[in-house]
Amino acid sequence: GHDKQEYESPQDFAFEVRFGPYLPRVDDEFGSGATPFATMFGTKNRYMLAAEFDWQALRIPYLGTLGPGFGLGYTTMSGKTFLTDGVTRATQEASLSLLPVYVAAVLRADVIAKKTPIPLVPYAKLGLGASLWWTSDGSGVSRVGNTVGRGTSYGYQYALGGMLLLDVFDPSAALELDSTLGVNNSYLFFEYYNSNLDGFGSGNKMQVGARTWFLGLAWEI
Repeated sequence: GHDKQEYESPQDFAFEVRFGPYLPRVDDEFGSGATPFATMFGTKNRYMLAAEFDWQALRIPYLGTLGPGFGLGYTTMSGKTFLTDGVTRATQEASLSLLPVYVAAVLRADVIAKKTPIPLVPYAKLGLGASLWWTSDGSGVSRVGNTVGRGTSYGYQYALGGMLLLDVFDPSAALELDSTLGVNNSYLFFEYYNSNLDGFGSGNKMQVGARTWFLGLAWEI
């Protein structure tokens, strides 16, 4: 928005870097208690590093900003493969790597932080996501028969979170950051994230979405 006080630069965009556990829901697809993913890779948390860029296209009076966001992440996990008996672990490692991307509508209710002493900004995101995924058996992309172990899964996702405005802890430093780099606000945020990347239930896409949380830093510019 451009209805800022004079010492603040125009605010049109937001940028986030985020980090959190990511355990893909591959085993959700299988009935009768089958857990091929957990059997191979275990159930301990793996972690994803991701980034998001938002265009705060609209300022809604008495509420906040609304606009499109684009995100990109990466994670990889590995486990020992099995011998043909299906029980004995081999020495060779197998890995699964994920590269999710998404577009989402992002609503940030920053009126609380702007108009009250409470430095919190609740937000919500809703969008469509897709993830490239590929498996490796240590000698390149693995195959199962003639099927190459890679693909793309897509679906919907949403997120709910809250941002803590860091500017209030050192206003003079925040003002300097704005005047020199055009950074209006800096935040620490926590987010609940739910992606359902199974081809909208088509049955032929591996479910690589996750229900998880992220912690990160955000800047509005």
